[in-house]
Amino acid sequence: MMEEKISYFPQEASQTKPFFSILIPTWNNLAFLQNCIRSIRQHATTSYQLVVHLNEGADGSLEWIKEQGDIAYSHSEENVGVCYAMNAMRKLATADYLLYLNDDMYVLPNWDGILQEEVLACPDHYFFISATMIEPRAQSNCSIEQAYGYNLETFEEERLLKEWNTWEKNDWQGSTWPPNVVHKDLWDLVGGYSVEFSPGMYSDPDFSMKLWQAGVRLFKGVARSRVYHFGSISVKRVKQNKGYFQFIRTWGMSSGTFSKYYLQRGKPFNGLLKKRYIPFWVHLKNWYYRFSLRFKA
Repeated sequence: MMEEKISYFPQEASQTKPFFSILIPTWNNLAFLQNCIRSIRQHATTSYQLVVHLNEGADGSLEWIKEQGDIAYSHSEENVGVCYAMNAMRKLATADYLLYLNDDMYVLPNWDGILQEEVLACPDHYFFISATMIEPRAQSNCSIEQAYGYNLETFEEERLLKEWNTWEKNDWQGSTWPPNVVHKDLWDLVGGYSVEFSPGMYSDPDFSMKLWQAGVRLFKGVARSRVYHFGSISVKRVKQNKGYFQFIRTWGMSSGTFSKYYLQRGKPFNGLLKKRYIPFWVHLKNWYYRFSLRFKA
């Protein structure tokens, strides 16, 4: 089993409990990981615990993590994917709030302090809150499309730090992708990330759907909390799972249906979500998908 291939290396607990446990899965991506953690150490304003999962770590990242001394980490000698990695890091997390961050992200000033304000304003733990990504190629209208480099060699850090908060953006509905925050009790309630989606494609909307099924209706994207995202560096290297079809098998609808009619992803934030009216043709299309998948291997 994949879990048996993972080793755990907790750090000595600090005297004060951190507000966030920042979970960062990585796969032989040392330069980006170093850049990400450097930005956290420079720009974080809250108390936090760093937790990293090292897939392989054959590029020197395992040795580098060991040298740091203040990072809890799990390690697998082979790439077990993001789902197993996330669940492994949960075992090492000591904070009440789990903050998922990709290794190819660069966090911007007070990103975590703004998320902390949002978390503390919630009346209970039934929320899923995201920061907003600045990307050279925006994945959706949840992001801000501005290019400050496609890799570390072309990264315009100085210009980014001058301009990151000048781009207009409103809070938005439909938190799914990292950076995102969830309370540990809610994570445990839904069972973390579904390993059926390994190595990870469509595990993000699946996690959001599990939260929806558990009763969460606050899926908020926070415009003021921002990170720069270079753009799915590891995804381009891995053999991707057929997550689109797995989502339909699991939930009886496409992830697009869930994103548009349930999460209303990218629409202006206006409070708790209510499922929108779903046209008959959408139901018919999802029925066709489910029927067709019965004959797929």
